[in-house]
Amino acid sequence: MSAVHSTMLELGTKAPDFSLQDVVTGNIYTPRNFKGNKAFLVMFICNHCPYVKLIKEALVEYASDYMPKGVGIVAISSNDAENYPQDGPEKMEEDSKAFGYPFPYLYDKSQKVAQDYKAACTPDFFLFDENLKLVYRGQFDSSRPKNDVKPTGEDLRNATDKILNGEPVPEEEQTPSIGCNIKWKKGNEPEYVG
Repeated sequence: MSAVHSTMLELGTKAPDFSLQDVVTGNIYTPRNFKGNKAFLVMFICNHCPYVKLIKEALVEYASDYMPKGVGIVAISSNDAENYPQDGPEKMEEDSKAFGYPFPYLYDKSQKVAQDYKAACTPDFFLFDENLKLVYRGQFDSSRPKNDVKPTGEDLRNATDKILNGEPVPEEEQTPSIGCNIKWKKGNEPEYVG
């Protein structure tokens, strides 16, 4: 398990476009599906990473609290399913159903979406405002597999509350996420993670 930090994509970046299929419903999602939402969260997760496993239930709680308030949410897995079959679409569907994900779980087979977002780890969070401009990229909270901090989503919740209240999210309040490195296909690893 190689732990890496988020690359901290530049604030103000417009949400990179994508068109990906939800592994449960088969529906296609793009950022345009969330135009009109008060905020839009893109999170890169996977099934097997201990950092993600730790927060799965808290992620569902976060989503259940904020989706009714107008926050659009998608989860994306970009891991190489050939070498990590537990992160492939079938297992993603099982995981989504087992944990009751209220958000679409999308598969980024080409890994282009992860590259466009400069995603580096699982989990990696990108929170956009109603104009799809990046206002927060950072950790879910300070819980880690080897510490005793209970996952609450405190950091992401604070940032989301600020957006919903029309307040800025100060850059100094944004701590890089940390987790397992995205499992890149051979020859696909982007320069920004090197």
